[in-house]
Amino acid sequence: MSQLPPNPTNLRGAVDLSGLVNRPQPGQGDAGGAAQGEPVELPSLFFQGTDANFNDFIDLSMRIPVVVALTASWADPDRALATVLDRVTNDLAGRIVLVQVDVDANPQLVQAFQAQSAPAVAGIVSGRPVQLFTGALPEDQVRDVVAQLLELAAQNGVTGMAQVDAAAGETPGAEADEPAPEPPLPPLHAEAYDAIDRGDYPAAIAAYKTAIAQDPRDQMAIAGLAQVSLLARLAGRTLDEIRNAAAAAPHDRDAQLAVADLDLSGGHVDDAFDRLLTLFPTLDAEGKEAVRARLLEFFEIVGVDDPRVGKARARLASLLY
Repeated sequence: MSQLPPNPTNLRGAVDLSGLVNRPQPGQGDAGGAAQGEPVELPSLFFQGTDANFNDFIDLSMRIPVVVALTASWADPDRALATVLDRVTNDLAGRIVLVQVDVDANPQLVQAFQAQSAPAVAGIVSGRPVQLFTGALPEDQVRDVVAQLLELAAQNGVTGMAQVDAAAGETPGAEADEPAPEPPLPPLHAEAYDAIDRGDYPAAIAAYKTAIAQDPRDQMAIAGLAQVSLLARLAGRTLDEIRNAAAAAPHDRDAQLAVADLDLSGGHVDDAFDRLLTLFPTLDAEGKEAVRARLLEFFEIVGVDDPRVGKARARLASLLY
């Protein structure tokens, strides 16, 4: 599997959503796509997708291209990508709608889209899914991929335009009843976010390390460093490569650490914890320290108050003592 954004026209229908919905395709009892520029009244350009409501967006994709972002709410890189997607969606002014899916809360959608890691971005055109890219890409690449999706949609007659009901209020970019703006990020955090946004993980790591050196109690920087370090470890490696190596060497420390990274990045938190905690007793002292350090990073990424972290921390303590 390539790490680069694929051409959507080569992947139309690459994911089978038949388990979620059985809808007629164009030419099979359905009117097909929308007429050029046909207005489609919607309350917003931005939606939250769930296992329960996703059929609505498959129906909507018959008229307007739908972009689906499968993200983990606790991951800084996922939030950075969400900001880029919000901006692209606003700039296109109704030519697409954006659906955010929380991978932790919606396992059926994660399975349907075959999302092996998060963030993952897909499109839906005429009820058919299109795999777009995995990971937090730079904004110019995101715009290029969305432009290809729009070309594919036009080829399939899906050219409707979302018309937002002003009374309902927009989400990102709305003027009425906007929440108070969030305080600006500290300079080094902002520097790290910008680096993540352009895919420069070493620069983000350096910014977070500098922030921690200046304030060792900076929990946001500690968690951010753990998150971007995970992304850096996965960069340039394919899913098949990582999983095949782990399957071939079930007791190899580095192979299992890599696949645990992959599990966590895809929102499979319990799987990542269990893999490393099961491996831990079989290792020598050096291997145990490496696994312990990785688990502590994972705890920061998921959040120390998460109940899954509490259980894993207790299990690790029992193995240590």
